[in-house]
Amino acid sequence: MKITITGSLGNISKPLTEILVKAGHDVIVISSSADRADEIKALGATPAIGQVTDVDFLTEAFKGADAVYLMVPPNFGATHWKDYIADIGDNYAKAITANGITKVVHLSSIGAHLADGTGPITGIHRVENILNALEGVAVKHLRAAFFYINFYSNVDMIKHGGIIGSNFGADTPMVLVHPADIAVVAAEELQGSFTGKSVRYVAGDERKAAEVAKVLGTAIGKPELPWIEFTDADNIAGAIGAGLSEEVATNYTEMGAAARTGILWEDYLKHKPVLSKIKLEDFAVEFARAF
Repeated sequence: MKITITGSLGNISKPLTEILVKAGHDVIVISSSADRADEIKALGATPAIGQVTDVDFLTEAFKGADAVYLMVPPNFGATHWKDYIADIGDNYAKAITANGITKVVHLSSIGAHLADGTGPITGIHRVENILNALEGVAVKHLRAAFFYINFYSNVDMIKHGGIIGSNFGADTPMVLVHPADIAVVAAEELQGSFTGKSVRYVAGDERKAAEVAKVLGTAIGKPELPWIEFTDADNIAGAIGAGLSEEVATNYTEMGAAARTGILWEDYLKHKPVLSKIKLEDFAVEFARAF
């Protein structure tokens, strides 16, 4: 099969590329960075260097593909983040239609069942709808849980404040997943057979926020590391202080509020998958090495 992968050599797209190349597929990897070209070639894939904001480029990069893997790259400089995400989804849809592609695997997110109130996931909900409107195209939405690697953004907080936290409390349930496990599922779906428009949840562990603090804290020699709940206002201010724009800080805080109220997880709880391999304790080993 000829498969086009978006997401450059990111946390999911790189291991996904490795799996697909090893399986003998012709893999095209889209990257915005020419510096990635040699690394993509070294994996046995073909680089396509350009911007996902460019429909003509995408149309060329998708040419001849039997299937495409779609994800919207983060853009922390976007003025209207949700609209940016939806706009990229629309670009993908145009390139898919232009090439008559009939098989799509889309990296979505837990919480994408909701039309609003989930920060950047609202944009992903819109992408799901855009792809679902394509006629004659089989689409599998992979609604991934909260990435373990997002906890790397808390390293400075732990080092300098001796705490970890967000705008939801220690008793808040969290659904977690490792990007490597998402790559395995994406490869399975790209190489498998599905029809119509469907959703598959991808999760590796279910823990409360306090347990996250305990496990990560223990791994770095701080077993009493507390999970602290911030107000929404303090969460926004802290994110801006850490260098994020007000737009991004506000969206992340909205997503945290959705976790706090539980609406983020409500559809997942109705359609819980078999949990994947990598657990919180496994990730904690990686976290400790990076810490």
